[in-house]
Amino acid sequence: MDGDPLPEVEVECPYCGEVFATLVDTGTRDAAYVEDCPVCCAPIEFTVSWPPDGGPLEVRVARDDD
Repeated sequence: MDGDPLPEVEVECPYCGEVFATLVDTGTRDAAYVEDCPVCCAPIEFTVSWPPDGGPLEVRVARDDD
């Protein structure tokens, strides 16, 4: 794991489509957590991972109701 332990990334809310910046938890190799959209307040499921080859941080967002 490299870099800032709480890097800021831009993501698109899977509910309202608004793009917003958020800090992601990179304290462990892989993490999954729910955070509310700051615009529409819907629960967004974040999946954060570091590829095994040491590539860049991967952040995926999905609807919490899927």
